[in-house]
Parts: sequence; C-alpha cells; structure tokens
Amino acid sequence: LSAPWSRFSAWITMRTEGGRWFNFGRSPRGQPVVSSPAATDGQRSPKEEEPQNVNLTFEQILEAQQWSEASQQLIKTEERLFGEIMEAEALKHHEEEVEQLAEHYRDLEGLVLQTLRQSLSSDGISLEALTSAVKAVTQEENQDQQWKQRDRTPPAWRPRHWKKLHDSTLRSLVEESIDKPSTPSAVEQSSIQADVLSMGKQLKEDLLWVVEVVKSCYPPNLDICNFYARLYHQTLSIRLQKIADFGLDDKDCTFLLRWVNEYYPQLLQKPELASEIDTEALGKLLPKELLEPLEKQYLRKQQDELTTYIGRVLDEAKQKWNKGEEPKREDGCFVSPVAYDIIQLVNGMVTSAETVVGDLHKAHKITRHLKDLMQRFKIFQNDVIKQNKPNSRSFIKANLGCVEQFRDVFVKKHHLFPEAVRENCLLVLNDMKQSAHTYLLKPVHEVLKPQYRKLGTNEWLTKPLFEKLLVNIEEELQDLRGSIESGHQKLIGQLHREVTAEYVKRLLKGQVKLKDKERQLKAHATIKNNAESLHDLFVRMGSKEDWLKEILTKIAEVLKLQDLPAIQMQVVSLGTDFPDLR
Repeated sequence: LSAPWSRFSAWITMRTEGGRWFNFGRSPRGQPVVSSPAATDGQRSPKEEEPQNVNLTFEQILEAQQWSEASQQLIKTEERLFGEIMEAEALKHHEEEVEQLAEHYRDLEGLVLQTLRQSLSSDGISLEALTSAVKAVTQEENQDQQWKQRDRTPPAWRPRHWKKLHDSTLRSLVEESIDKPSTPSAVEQSSIQADVLSMGKQLKEDLLWVVEVVKSCYPPNLDICNFYARLYHQTLSIRLQKIADFGLDDKDCTFLLRWVNEYYPQLLQKPELASEIDTEALGKLLPKELLEPLEKQYLRKQQDELTTYIGRVLDEAKQKWNKGEEPKREDGCFVSPVAYDIIQLVNGMVTSAETVVGDLHKAHKITRHLKDLMQRFKIFQNDVIKQNKPNSRSFIKANLGCVEQFRDVFVKKHHLFPEAVRENCLLVLNDMKQSAHTYLLKPVHEVLKPQYRKLGTNEWLTKPLFEKLLVNIEEELQDLRGSIESGHQKLIGQLHREVTAEYVKRLLKGQVKLKDKERQLKAHATIKNNAESLHDLFVRMGSKEDWLKEILTKIAEVLKLQDLPAIQMQVVSLGTDFPDLR
C-alpha cells in the first residue's frame, strides 16, 4: 500500500481559513450534519474580506487541529537540522531544538492517532481534522521514504511508520466496534444468535458511515471503503471461527451457516455498499475446514427430518387404510396427501439448503435416501393390493394420482435431485404404476374374457359379437373412474393396449378359416369396422393411444393379400413397427 500513500502527496491540500473547522454529526436519518460558522445573507463579514497571512506557532496549529500543517512544519525543521546542517559536531549546538522536534513529533503522533480513533464516531468528529490527519500520515510516510533513499544517518525517530500506525489503529477501532455489547432483544434467541446479529448490525452501520462520511476524508486511490471492509471481514471471521469451534446445537449451526452464506452477502449487496466494496475479493467468512463440519451437521439433520416426516406421512395413510376409511374425494377423484406433503417438504428443504450451505450440489445430499423412502411407499401399495380390502381400489386410484405428482416433480424439477436418485425413483414409480394398473384392470379382463374367446372365430365373422364386447368395455370403464385426469388417462390407455393385444392374439390363432376371397374381404371389412369402433370408444373415454388403430388396419390389409410371401412380409413388418404387441 506504500505506492497509493506516496501518490497521496500529490492530492490537493484543502486548507481552512483562519484555522476554522467543521463539526460533523449524524442527523436522525444517519446523514452527516455540518456545523459551520454562520454567514450573514451569504456575505462575508468585514474581517473576512481580506485574507491575512498569519504565521502560527506549532501550538496554535495543533489547537486548530491542522495536523497536516503541523507535520509540514516539523518536516521543514527536520530538513533544516538534518539536511542543511551536515556536521555532527554542528548538531550538538542544536540539541535542544532536536529534542523539542522529537517531542513535537510525539505530540503530533498522539493527536493524529486520537483523531483516527474517532473515525467511526458520529458525535463531534471533525472531518477537517480527519482529512488533515490522513494527509499528515501520508506526508510522514513520504518523509520515511525520502530518508531511505539518502546516504546518511536519519534522525532517531525515523522511520516513523505512521502508515502502519494508521492501519493498526483502524484495526483496533474496528475490533472495539464489533465487540460492543449486544442490546437485549425481545425475540427469543440463543446467546450465539444474539452476538452474531449484534456484530452484523454494527458492521452494517459502520460500513455505511464509512461510505457516506469517512470516504470523503481520503483520496480515491487509497480505496478506504475496501480497506475498512477487509478489516471488518477479517475481524468478524475471527469471531465466527471461535463460535464455530465452540460446538453448536442444530439451531445455532443452521443459523450460523445461513448468516455466513445468505445474510452477510445480502448485507454487502445493499446498493450503498455494493458500489464501493469488492465483495468477491473478501471471500468466505469461514474457512473450508470449519464450514464442512457445520454443513455435514446441518445436512445430516435435514436428512433425518425428511426420513422422519415421510415415515409419518406414510404411516398416517396406512392407518386410514387399515381403519377401512376411504380416501378424500376432490372433483369426483380419490386423492391422497402423500405426494403433495412429501413434494412440498423436499422442495422446501432442498431450496432452503441450497441457500444455507451456498451450493445446490451439496444440498442434493438431503435426498440421497429418497429412493429408499419411495420403496417404502411402494411396499405400502403392495400391501394394499395384496390384502385387497374393500377400500383397496379407492386407495390405489388415489395412489395413481400420487405417482403422477411425483413423476412431474422428478421430470420438471430435476435440478432438486442427483441424477442417480432421480432415475431410481422414476423406476420405482413406474413399477408402482404398472402394479396399480394390473390390479385395477385384472377384474375388467375377467369380465371380458368370454367375449375375448369369440374373437377371430367363425361366429365372430357372422354375428355382431364385437358390439357386445364394446358394451361390456364401456360398462367396465365406468368403474375405473376415480383417479385424477392424468392418472386415469394412462390407465385407460393401458386397457386400450391390452384389449388391442388380446384382439390381435385371437386373430393370429387362426381359428377362422378364410378359404375364399369373399370370406377374406368379409374379415377385412369386419376388422376395419372393429378398429374404428374400438378406437372411437377408447378415445371418447380418454385414451391417447391413436397408434393402436393403425395396427388393426394393417392386419385387415394383410387379409386382402393372396400371395403367401407378401403376407409373410406384412406380418414381419407388423412385428417391427409394433414390438409391444409381439
């Protein structure tokens, strides 16, 4: 920092007239209040009309708090005694003057340091005196440098190191300010929280004062705002390290992490400070070796809370099922709070943890056991299916809604989860969906089985059997209602695929004999009509599986072919285009 202080010597000296100085306090809003000699209608008094050149004594200069002028006077005397008078023998005749000069330097040093110690005080601080003190420090630093370059013995008091004294004085000033006793709060909080909040409040007030007031006493190249910011950052860091070493309970651990990673950065981002302070250069308040144990403690606590909460949610759902209760209905659909409650908690925990630890990747650790928790949900559903109680179907329909809600979160908010956790949970959800579909659709296929057996037979070709199948399907579809729209749509789509697969399977058994062209055309027309009717029914009921109609249409086209190789090629093509129906 010696270079900026050397450059300060070129700064324009703002000297007051007649030794006058201003008294700056704080207004109720925290703005500087300037007290200056009164003026009469903006006119100078007669005594002020003509500037008078008055040579002030050293004592008078000190009384006027003109530290810079005092420093200049002492340096001038020093140069005369130790620059012009070269002979050591000659200096003996000036011993009294040398001793007086040394004493004057000691007096000035004490007054300059006293002024610097008032830098953060809003009560009676003289900004002119502080500005003059800063100039004096710079002048003395420059004089130290001058003597380093000279090839002769300097005075006993050189180097004076006023720059180091300036810095150490401000450091002590900052430490005293940070350590001011905290004001008791009406809010219930631990002693650690009270201390940290008190230090943060003091830091904020002091840095605002530096930016609004103290900055004007320093030249821009000395960057005093960032100097103070570093002092406060270092001092606060030392205090917080002692607190972190103490061993914290979970609440204080969370508070300290949040203060370090959220509140403190927000404080420095206040517009008044952000324009003056390089926050990036300050770095973290706590070192990595202290942050990591706190983060582990916090994340472990969050994991435990998530596990406990999900267990409680699942236990409540299981208790309702065991008691024979029906899930709640909303808009005619069975709904379960399981997914909503868990999703809200996970979203809130991960989002909050990202702020508390300052890193989304670290926050992901909260969900590392989520797959195991989803497995517990799957086990619960398996028990509901296995025991097949009177309220089991309604619970499974509600669970389909939960599966859809969970899937939406894992797909649309994938940033909340590690990729491996997300993929594993989606696999569990897919298993749950399939087992729920199987459970709900099995009774439907039992009812439709007599109609399935007649498909692809001679009777199917000559009688309106398919219409009866459609009627039965529509009746069974009514009983499948009760899931939320997205879950119901996928359930109906699954039934659509399974009915189509059953239809194709019966046709491929070849029970109907198509011995002539007429019967082939009859089968072709029947299949096309069946495909249209089946498609219309399922689309009306919510299925989005439009591609299934194309399968039956292609099978119908195959029946028109007379050439065996062409038929074989079409069958192979069907298997390639629709592997799900092989």
